[in-house]
Amino acid sequence: MKASERCVFCTLPSARIERSNTVGWVIRDGFPISPGHTLVIPKRHVASFFELTAEERSGLLALLEEAKEDLDREFSPQGYNIGVNDGKAAGQTIAHVHIHLIPRFAGDRPDPRGGVRWIVPEKADYWSGR
Repeated sequence: MKASERCVFCTLPSARIERSNTVGWVIRDGFPISPGHTLVIPKRHVASFFELTAEERSGLLALLEEAKEDLDREFSPQGYNIGVNDGKAAGQTIAHVHIHLIPRFAGDRPDPRGGVRWIVPEKADYWSGR
């Protein structure tokens, strides 16, 4: 059995797809960390963002923008985190590249400064001089 035949993103039910274009899909994250947490996924089974073609990257970024506009209308977040976990050491749990679009809301964290830097907590609070 090929990896793409076992991949949850290669076998997405059509009911989960919010948007699509020739290169990718937009779905809501199955384990959201905020309301509207969204994933932008290439249709081609590829593990790393750095293995995407220029056409795929361009098409996925277009979907990212469209998904952001949808989330703006639906949830009116005050900000976003955008990220890709690329490789096991970076926390990637599904070996099919996907871009996280995470709506952020005022007050959802007492002090949101540092954003994605909190992946390594002892290096996140760089502004306090510790």
